[in-house]
Amino acid sequence: MARRVPALMIQGTGSNVGKSLIVAGLCRLFANRGLRVLPFKPQNMSNNAAVTCDGGEIGRAQALQAMGARVPLTVHMNPILLKPETDTGAQVIVQGRRFGTMRAREYGRQKAQLLPKVLESFSEIESGADLVLVEGAGSPAEINLRAGDIANMGFAEAADLPVILCGDIDRGGVIASLVGTHAVLEPSERERIKGFFINRFRGDTSLFDDGLREIENRTGWNGLGVVPWFADAHRLPAEDALGLADGIGNGPVKIVVPVISRIANFDDLDPLRLEPDVTLELIQPGNPLPGDADLVLLPGSKSTVGDLAFLRKQGWDIDLLAHYRRGGRILGICGGYQMLGRTISDPDGIEGPVGTVAGLGLLDVDTMLTREKELEQVSGFHVATGAAVSGYEIHIGRTEGKDCSHPLLEIEGAPGYTKPDGAISADGRVAGTYVHGLFTSDVFRAVYLKEMGAGSGLAYDTSIDTILDQLAVHLEGCLDVEALLEIARKR
Repeated sequence: MARRVPALMIQGTGSNVGKSLIVAGLCRLFANRGLRVLPFKPQNMSNNAAVTCDGGEIGRAQALQAMGARVPLTVHMNPILLKPETDTGAQVIVQGRRFGTMRAREYGRQKAQLLPKVLESFSEIESGADLVLVEGAGSPAEINLRAGDIANMGFAEAADLPVILCGDIDRGGVIASLVGTHAVLEPSERERIKGFFINRFRGDTSLFDDGLREIENRTGWNGLGVVPWFADAHRLPAEDALGLADGIGNGPVKIVVPVISRIANFDDLDPLRLEPDVTLELIQPGNPLPGDADLVLLPGSKSTVGDLAFLRKQGWDIDLLAHYRRGGRILGICGGYQMLGRTISDPDGIEGPVGTVAGLGLLDVDTMLTREKELEQVSGFHVATGAAVSGYEIHIGRTEGKDCSHPLLEIEGAPGYTKPDGAISADGRVAGTYVHGLFTSDVFRAVYLKEMGAGSGLAYDTSIDTILDQLAVHLEGCLDVEALLEIARKR
């Protein structure tokens, strides 16, 4: 009989109540106590993915939680990842690999068949852990989605996990959300919930003592604490685009990012928004790109051809050309790189109708979309300066052309072998790369920003690690951590 590893599932009264951050902080808290903690999320929905050590992809939130736990990434931490491609359909990733593209109704019918894969991954995680911290998705109160559920109570019951419920007081109505969740759950599900806590309280937490008692009286659940507002939460990587502010920083160098409809892997922006000499401005649809930008950064996209059309619909193609004529710089990453070329061909209809569309024409390259997805952690160097770079590739398509003879990066392969990546225009002001995460490399980021007149003293990974330690201390001071651990052990 397999050993019963202590485990706990954090569910929320709704989306964006802070579950991901709480789990990341608890991972660091228990890791600091000497436990081997592993995060797990049965199903996630995000276009912000991370590439794992075993060559697959998972949600970026689980990557932050793994960093909190100080453990390497594996596909089993997030066995089902849904990557939206349209308003009604998404690419389905199973254990790190593409399973197919499904509309919401079709996926709803498939969920129950994916449960064995989810349980298989959970078993794999259990086998290497002293403690497993599981994050739910959305809310267990969405009882219209309960049939075949693998994200919340359906998984908790299948894996026999105790549940702790998180409510967000900053959103308002936290008493109603917790009591209402209790009201709509089945009796067996209510019993599975062993306690609750309140997140994001501003001010004197003792003012909510009566509120805690009221929730306890109405639900029978134990109140495990009130988590005060954590001011540095915004400095940690955002899970989805909704967590990104429109304007960040007040530095002399302005970097502008058009927010395309299927923006993906925007963790590229995280180090830039922490730089004191940088103002990072996210331009929402319907607004022009400002004329005083030093750099326009075209981000990754889950649907390059569709987002190129979206970009043109906003008039951003005209703004980009004007920015270029004024002498401005442009950098495209992954899908953004593909858009900068002359053409994008989709001979297999991967993103829509078969055919070829005109790109922005700012790089002398052409892209052909391919069925095979590149998924790899990479390291190398910046060709112009030799600065070390590390990151990851997660894309479909091959890009070739005259400007590829002037690559932005060289990627290390077999011993003594490198391969070029990206392209630079003849005048040096337009560049593209397939490597995500390159700005996490402190030396590269410093030399890149220096070309625009910005200094950099930021040690990015160290700063994130420090904030995770601070978050762990923050949670230890306001949650009944011993009760959480005891609940996990009694599973």
